[in-house]
Amino acid sequence: MKTGFHILVIGGGMVGACVAALAASNRHFADLRIAVLEANPPTLPPPAAASDVDLRVSAFSRASERVLREIGAWQLLSPQHVCAYDDMIVWDAEGKPRGSGSIHFSGSESGEPNLGYIVENRRVLWSIYDSPSFRNRVTLLRGELTGLEFEDDHAAAILSDGRRIEAALIVGSDGSGSASRKLAGIETRGWEYEQRAFVTHVRTEHPHGRTAWQRFLPDGPIAYLPLADGRSSIVWTTTPSHADRLVVETPEQVAKELMLAIDGALGRVEVDGPRGQFPLRLTHAKDYCRERFVLVGDAAHAIHPLAGQGVNLGFLDSAALIEVLAEELERGIAPAALGERRILRRYERWRKSENAVALGLVDGLNKLFGNRTSTLGWARRTGLSMLDGSMLAKRFLMGRALGTGGAAPALVRAHRP
Repeated sequence: MKTGFHILVIGGGMVGACVAALAASNRHFADLRIAVLEANPPTLPPPAAASDVDLRVSAFSRASERVLREIGAWQLLSPQHVCAYDDMIVWDAEGKPRGSGSIHFSGSESGEPNLGYIVENRRVLWSIYDSPSFRNRVTLLRGELTGLEFEDDHAAAILSDGRRIEAALIVGSDGSGSASRKLAGIETRGWEYEQRAFVTHVRTEHPHGRTAWQRFLPDGPIAYLPLADGRSSIVWTTTPSHADRLVVETPEQVAKELMLAIDGALGRVEVDGPRGQFPLRLTHAKDYCRERFVLVGDAAHAIHPLAGQGVNLGFLDSAALIEVLAEELERGIAPAALGERRILRRYERWRKSENAVALGLVDGLNKLFGNRTSTLGWARRTGLSMLDGSMLAKRFLMGRALGTGGAAPALVRAHRP
């Protein structure tokens, strides 16, 4: 069976669903047919409960909030599921929080009400699917991609059950192991880190104070991210063997290690949630597009989690792609021409350079703080102290972290209360 759309998004995670919803909410796409192909679409998350915060949480930037507001998704999130953080304190292993060798970021210094939000991924994903633009305008296709075919005037996704879905443009948004990217013949550069991220939730003796705490240790950074229920979500980048041990060790032993790792900044620690770990990698697609096909999100780039930029870069990709396509439609191109490479190259030049800066900065920080040379340790601590004293440098870094710095899409730059 053959079905046709103007835009077909492969992968219905947060970024892929956002691409579809942004197109559906934009007046220039009013008469276009938009679809998302996803084998396992989300279900309604359970009601809030103290023990029911999923391990998969993310730090959502100001830019991501504005993108999600644009499609009516952010407004659907309950305040009891969203924890704004006003401050972020980062320090080197040999330094002290708020002391020498540390840097303190504050929302008040950025001119913003806060620095971002910690929210469960599943609740943000459901809010996108439940947004008016997605529900009313996007066709959800369930199925597994097995092939891609490209013609001069369209592309086609071949599904495992034999269906053939044609589209003027196919958007690959199916994660870092992207099947669509591989089927489109696009290669990547990158490497596996000799690190894994251990994740859990904890209760602490002292309140988190709506502050994100991050300490750089020799094997990788540990972050305490504030949750709305008073707990903190832990992301500890460490060696594979240590991550494996933290998953199976007694809760008491893990709690002791977590307290020491954060230098007792929040007092005694109690593990209060499931535990997990996942491998880390850096990948960057050599190309973001070919005729009739374009990449967004982790399918185009996967980044180390130390700066919490993964999904935020993906939302910026989504906004930039739809902005480029909307401008072309406003100029009068036919919807069937949306997948032409000359158009997609505008998006590629824009976002590939921006993402390269982010990937390079985060990878460089990971290597810098993972170097155990004593002289370099002194230089790190001195550099952090100098940065903390430079409002200009801090505002630049906060602008990048908020997603409003650099060449940001128009809807991100616009002031939205």
